[in-house]
Amino acid sequence: MELKKLMEHISIIPDYRQAWKVEHKLSDILLLTICAVISGAEGWEDIEDFGETHLDFLKQYGDFENGIPVHDTIARVVSCISPAKFHQCFINWMRDCHSSDDKDVIAIDGKTLQHSYDKSRRRGAIHVISAFSTMHSLVIGQ
Repeated sequence: MELKKLMEHISIIPDYRQAWKVEHKLSDILLLTICAVISGAEGWEDIEDFGETHLDFLKQYGDFENGIPVHDTIARVVSCISPAKFHQCFINWMRDCHSSDDKDVIAIDGKTLQHSYDKSRRRGAIHVISAFSTMHSLVIGQ
């Protein structure tokens, strides 16, 4: 993960909190939240737990001067940021990390045909996997 680049992109998101009340930097909270969600966190408490478990890792990229914020703080701060600004930040980070450099990207997709499993005949479900060349807009295998 290109987390140093992420920290640069996060800086475009304005922090509207009153400066004298801020105990945790916005960039730290967003770094924690993004890393936790990418790692499978499904709620605010999961994000807090992830932070407590991975604090040493997170400190490589953020300050976390006052440790990990509690889940209520994470929820309150994240709910106050602009979804449009966050979306733009995330898209810019992804573009920065994954520039194509004119290389072909092969997209793989899989499907299972519904009701194709036949228990009485001991036949498994039918699966279809496709490989698509994004450069040539062509299915190259199925």
